[in-house]
Amino acid sequence: MGQGPAAGIVEPPWSHLLAYADKLTLAPASCGAADVHALRAAGLGDEQILDGVQVAAYFNYINRIADALGVDLEPGMAPAPPGGGAVDG
Repeated sequence: MGQGPAAGIVEPPWSHLLAYADKLTLAPASCGAADVHALRAAGLGDEQILDGVQVAAYFNYINRIADALGVDLEPGMAPAPPGGGAVDG
């Protein structure tokens, strides 16, 4: 873990938590206890792990609701590029 989009930009152990949030977003069925153990081994506490998971899960949940209902983007927000990913701006 720790090899996600934040690797090299964000210092461990936070890069590990961000990589896990990425995994939770892209492949939630592949997440499990082994990931939590790895986050603990990287130096994160249970409260930090829980907070990170809740934030990632909440944003995933809200985005899926908005997508399912066809909610328009807020003014000034650009749509994601084809294939996903962050938009600079």
